[in-house]
Amino acid sequence: MMLALGLFVFMRQTLPYQTMQRDSTFRWPSNARMGKRNAFQYTGPENDTITISGELFPEITGGTLSLSAVRLMAEQGKAWPLIDGTGMIYGMFVINSVSETGTLFYPDGSPRKINFTLKLTRVDESLKAMFGDIYDQGKQLATDMLERF
Repeated sequence: MMLALGLFVFMRQTLPYQTMQRDSTFRWPSNARMGKRNAFQYTGPENDTITISGELFPEITGGTLSLSAVRLMAEQGKAWPLIDGTGMIYGMFVINSVSETGTLFYPDGSPRKINFTLKLTRVDESLKAMFGDIYDQGKQLATDMLERF
């Protein structure tokens, strides 16, 4: 497994990607000051976006069926957890766009090669908000256990 977006698993048989670009932006608004440089203040993170792209060769790898599955996920209008093969959790992501370009066609019109790009945007507030504070959950569990016994 290379990556999982919800229940969709990226691997050689589905959508093996060749590039994954992650962009994180942060807010630093400025205030003009008389006779001085602007004052900047960090106000928090902006968007986290991930762009996944690659080439498919349907004889060897996934093809249009795999891309159709991702399109169906996008049409659900839901956020999906994004986790890579090492277990790193990126957060909850929505699918902004699915792009594909077929080339080198067979006589029946199906492509021998498909270039694809997926654009994802993180929508959760933080991993802590997504999973809750484990310390607080453990503390509440201990309190509940003590009250029962």
